Amino acid sequence: MATMNNNNRKILISGASIAGPALAYWLNRYGFQPTVVEKAPALREGGYAIDIRGAAQEVAARMGILDEVRKVHTHMQGMMYVNSANKPVAHITPEMMAGGGDLDIEFLRSDMARILYMATQDSTEYIFGDSITSVVQQEDSVHVAFERSEPRTFDLVVGADGVHSNVRALTFGSESRFNRHLGYYVAVFTTANYLKLNYQELIYRVPGKIAGIYSARQNTEAKAMFYFTAPKSHEQRLTPEQQKTMLAEMYTGEGWEIPRLLERVWQAPDFYFDSVDQIHMPHWSKGRVALLGDACYCASPLSGQGTSLALVGAYVLAGELKAAAGAYQMAFASYEKEMREYVELNQKSGATAGKQFIPPTRMGIWLSNQMIRSLPYMPWKNAILKEIRRPYDAITLKNYEA
Repeated sequence: MATMNNNNRKILISGASIAGPALAYWLNRYGFQPTVVEKAPALREGGYAIDIRGAAQEVAARMGILDEVRKVHTHMQGMMYVNSANKPVAHITPEMMAGGGDLDIEFLRSDMARILYMATQDSTEYIFGDSITSVVQQEDSVHVAFERSEPRTFDLVVGADGVHSNVRALTFGSESRFNRHLGYYVAVFTTANYLKLNYQELIYRVPGKIAGIYSARQNTEAKAMFYFTAPKSHEQRLTPEQQKTMLAEMYTGEGWEIPRLLERVWQAPDFYFDSVDQIHMPHWSKGRVALLGDACYCASPLSGQGTSLALVGAYVLAGELKAAAGAYQMAFASYEKEMREYVELNQKSGATAGKQFIPPTRMGIWLSNQMIRSLPYMPWKNAILKEIRRPYDAITLKNYEA
């Protein structure tokens, strides 16, 4: 094993959601010195339910956090599709989605962020309430300026700061060069569990739009969810008030629980709204700066794989830095080589998921419901589901500690 290059141990990570703290965990374990900077003043609360599947569950096991993740499992009983009278028309159970394999582990994004933070806070410097304003690469270091903190010098910088990555913009250029809009918007917010849902999720669909509500935190609250078809027409990001107005306008006149949910959005304690996009880049690093997770290979929320891609990517990036003894050019190239096929399969899945989840026509909705209702009785159901789940395990994880 090569000797660690002591000149490439200090690593700044932008983003304290999932990918950033996961990377900090592995870097600490391998003898690096990570610092995490996060624009938010504290860990972000709220967010929707997310999953880890396939290879990502193995990464969580190797981190020693799998049992903790299972403790915050939402224990949802699948998705129930309903009509305007709230009568069931189709039901996807967790066992159906497992396709004979391991069940997905679903949890709230904020719970996973907290688990990762707790696993790293004692060994990682966290800087909350600050953001990077410039990244200047030098021959042997990276000079970084911040909004609030004094400028500092690091050996490497990693942007793990999401689909609208600040580090990517500073290093690679405008987001528009890499962003592919999938034709949808998504909105999620917390509300009261006024329907008394018992570990249940209800989905109502009309052509090009869905609305849903699912219980959360042991049924003490609920999350409202909307996906709707719309072109990406705003160059500048909308304010929260403009986003809520756009959401309300898109669902004007729709039935089911939609009017009640839209009344509640204005008092919601949190609100997430964004276009449904993917990020495609020919390369994920430039000199001493690398990108991780949604910042360079976002597969979109429709893939259901954002958290898994972040965890696996963090494991591989840190592992390749260890294997290369800090020789970052070699490590970054190997990281991309190991991850590329896994990423591309999940992005392909995410790009096609919209038409199945959000059919554009009433006939499409009817056909989708019939397929879901028929699936448990199909003799080849496990083969169908295995193909759907193929991207989840489309990577062979190295043992970097061997």
